[in-house]
Amino acid sequence: MHYTIHADGGARGNPGPAGAGAVIRDEQGSIVASVSKFLGRRTNNFAEYEAVILALEALEALVPEEKRAQTEVLVKMDSELVVKQMLGVYRVKHPVLQVQQKKLKERIAVFGTVTFTHVPRAQNKDADFLANEAMDSAR
Repeated sequence: MHYTIHADGGARGNPGPAGAGAVIRDEQGSIVASVSKFLGRRTNNFAEYEAVILALEALEALVPEEKRAQTEVLVKMDSELVVKQMLGVYRVKHPVLQVQQKKLKERIAVFGTVTFTHVPRAQNKDADFLANEAMDSAR
């Protein structure tokens, strides 16, 4: 099984009202799940991590336990920082983001293979819409 996650997080004010959103697609490109959550007052980078965490939690609920170890997941994000931190190119220095990365690695461990790739914002519109919708819900 192969899934693609488009994830995005944002904060207005950084820190400020933050939201996370993600879309999960199957091998045929059909949307199988989406998540959108208001996160309170957070930074943009916190929200970016949270978007992937929420998406992987949703995917875990969809994939039967006996198939998770064979499941491949491609995470596409417009956050170059999170992608490079997850690839080991950048170190995670901020204590809050260290916690977020630890939570994300725990979610990753459930699946066979999880890879990260950076995409331009224009290729992440669905997730961006959901993150903004979550931020708007705070009003």
